[in-house]
Amino acid sequence: MSRIDREKWNKRYRDGAYAERTHSSEFLQDWVGRIPTGRAIDVACGSGRNSLYLAKLGFDVDAVDISSQALDLALKTAQGMGVFVNWLEHDLDEPLQLKNRYQLILIIRYVNLPLIRQLTANLAPGGFLVCEQHLVTEADVIGPTSPSYRVRSGDLLTVAEGLDIKHLEEVLVPDPDGRTAALARLVAQK
Repeated sequence: MSRIDREKWNKRYRDGAYAERTHSSEFLQDWVGRIPTGRAIDVACGSGRNSLYLAKLGFDVDAVDISSQALDLALKTAQGMGVFVNWLEHDLDEPLQLKNRYQLILIIRYVNLPLIRQLTANLAPGGFLVCEQHLVTEADVIGPTSPSYRVRSGDLLTVAEGLDIKHLEEVLVPDPDGRTAALARLVAQK
């Protein structure tokens, strides 16, 4: 992303966007009990709702986002909860140099298919990729209006090539706010 993108996301968080989204992803909640606790990375973590949830469960979490505003909010929340998360400000359109192997790589509603494919190399043996993306659809759904910010049917299966697919679905679901979302969801294991 460019400087303009960074400023756009900082403004959104400064203006209170996503402030009501403090709950962790239901999809993550459904799967986390099947994933051994260990090192995790939350990619495009925003203000940290999923990172904080994982840290409370005992994961050693790296959390990456472009927005310093979002990460500042996340840090304050973590301090108030008494949990530690390694918050990393990074433009995810630039290469992400990771030294760690992860038991869990989490990507929720951030579309960057080449990055997802690259990150699978950082899975520890037996590690899990958990990914939920907005899906291209003709239905009236929430989320981005541009197909550039949605995956097409089959995209997640393609980026998980070489992994053991544990779960794959492309569905219309009610979001926590009661509106309908079109989602592609994947859980794959190395």
